[in-house]
Amino acid sequence: MRQPRPSRAASRAADRVAIYPGSFDPITNGHVDIIMRGAAIFDRIIVAVLHNLEKAPLFSVEERVQMAREVFAGEPKVAVETFDGLLVEFARQRGAQVIVRGLRAVSDFEYEFQMALMNRRLAPEIETVFMMPAESYTYISSRLIREVFALGGPIAGLVPEVVEARLRGTRTRRRPKR
Repeated sequence: MRQPRPSRAASRAADRVAIYPGSFDPITNGHVDIIMRGAAIFDRIIVAVLHNLEKAPLFSVEERVQMAREVFAGEPKVAVETFDGLLVEFARQRGAQVIVRGLRAVSDFEYEFQMALMNRRLAPEIETVFMMPAESYTYISSRLIREVFALGGPIAGLVPEVVEARLRGTRTRRRPKR
């Protein structure tokens, strides 16, 4: 006897949805690596760009979202959104069961472990999954990219091309007038 197919809404509810949060100022190839590997594991992965009023970002939230959307334009399993407030509340609103966090080095672990435990206390139904970027990206961070770029160093291959182009645009925007 044939089993009835679940409705689209029912199958959508059964999707494994993950949230990958961060400031992404700017998004790096290390982020892209984790997002793409997450998309291979989960049915959907939402890149959640944090709107943090306490930080002075290089790019606005809108610019960071636009760049990430350009990077993942051909990836139907990847969505890009913004959030502020509690991450677990955002995850609940989006029906996510998993929070993906990247670990580059042991130095990341203590902070990420504390956050994972707090998130588990606030939302025990949401798991945290730690992923490491490819070895070639383990030393990359958004902060380091900004610093190297500001000092005139090369960043080709460390960020998506669209991000490199935007960074070059910030250099021309901030040049003093003569």
